[in-house]
Amino acid sequence: MTQDNRPTDELTREVAALRRELQTLNAHRFIRVHNSVPRMLAFSLVRGLAAGLGTVLGATVLLSVMIWALSQIEFLPIIGDWAAQIAAQVRDMQN
Repeated sequence: MTQDNRPTDELTREVAALRRELQTLNAHRFIRVHNSVPRMLAFSLVRGLAAGLGTVLGATVLLSVMIWALSQIEFLPIIGDWAAQIAAQVRDMQN
């Protein structure tokens, strides 16, 4: 081999390695799922529904714990009255 062929051979090896990596990437599940518009829309819809449901459930649990904690501190004069009013409003909303 002459000196002139070395850069060409190296470039050929790099292009072959790049092709192998591109084939691996194209075979990846993420690429296969997002390869068509209907699949991508369905995946995004399911992901959005799951995020919305998780947000609602998390907020419900957090709010319930906060209201329960506020109802336990009725012995403090100012905060206790405020907590009792909040607890009464929540009870009224449930009925």
